[in-house]
Amino acid sequence: MKIFEIMETKDYENVILCHDKTSGLKAIIAIHDTTLGPALGGCRMWTYDSEEDAINDALRLARGMTYKNAAAGLNLGGGKTVVIGNPRTDKSEALFRSLGRYIESLKGRYITAEDVGTNLKDMEYIRYETKYVAGLAETSGDPSPFTAYGVYRGMQAAAEEIFGTLDLRGKVVAIQGVGNVGYNLAKHLYEAGAKLIVTDIFEDNVKRAVEEFKAEYVKPDEIYGVECDIFAPCALGAIINDETIPQLKCKIVAGSANNQLKEERHGDILQEKGILYVPDYIINAGGVINVADELNPSGYNRDRAIRKVSMIFDTVKKVIQKSKEENIPTYAAADRVAEERIKTIAAVKDNYIVK
Repeated sequence: MKIFEIMETKDYENVILCHDKTSGLKAIIAIHDTTLGPALGGCRMWTYDSEEDAINDALRLARGMTYKNAAAGLNLGGGKTVVIGNPRTDKSEALFRSLGRYIESLKGRYITAEDVGTNLKDMEYIRYETKYVAGLAETSGDPSPFTAYGVYRGMQAAAEEIFGTLDLRGKVVAIQGVGNVGYNLAKHLYEAGAKLIVTDIFEDNVKRAVEEFKAEYVKPDEIYGVECDIFAPCALGAIINDETIPQLKCKIVAGSANNQLKEERHGDILQEKGILYVPDYIINAGGVINVADELNPSGYNRDRAIRKVSMIFDTVKKVIQKSKEENIPTYAAADRVAEERIKTIAAVKDNYIVK
């Protein structure tokens, strides 16, 4: 792959390949943009088909974090770590401590946190080697409930736009992936009176959702074609594509998965079909908003974090309004919201500070 060509096209700052023979660590740390502040983005662990796929995922996710943090009003840039390996069999203390040393070597340019395939225990191991890790048990903790709450609030904003009400009672929501985030989202929706259809590649996740929320189960490849009001992708990305779009029977796509559009043109197709797409990095920002509250000078405050996450409702409304005013797809409107903030802050005059 032409890594420097990719970095130049999307204006990446750093791509760090991390390897440790003893622990078996193979990881990529991608830093996209630090205009607004240090790059903050989680650590993902997954079994990729190839090293190139892992690098591409790290790059996409890091850029997504730049836009997510900017649109959420955070003074943080975007970055991401991808660890190549099976999150259920390949973890070890040595692996994450080795990664922690790589993160420490960046001296604060990048701050990591929990993500798909990693958990609080993994972050504790990283913390042994560096202070540049957030979302620890003694501070903001597991970000999944906050991400889920933000998605729920974003769904309400989308529902008000499409159905004329933010009440989700009786609405059918198809959730692809009921892991940590998907489970908590299902809980909010169940309590709101929504009807749930779920799928997941892990049987225990499905069983829990069916038993606790009276959800209907369908096979993973059937979730795209179910009759529903809202389709909520809460697993991996690139699932809105040429093969899946013709199957969709929903009015709204709104979920926690990153990089849901395989290509930007798929967002155009959704708009042409009359399906409201809520840009993923706008609606799934709850976790990073919560984690970022740890960096507040006064320390972490859970109530304040929840209030900030709830404002995702307003951000989704802003994106929808810009989409309508400028006659552009919502993914493009979201990008403009983020880019306008980065450009404005970058242009703020620096005054000389006596040191």
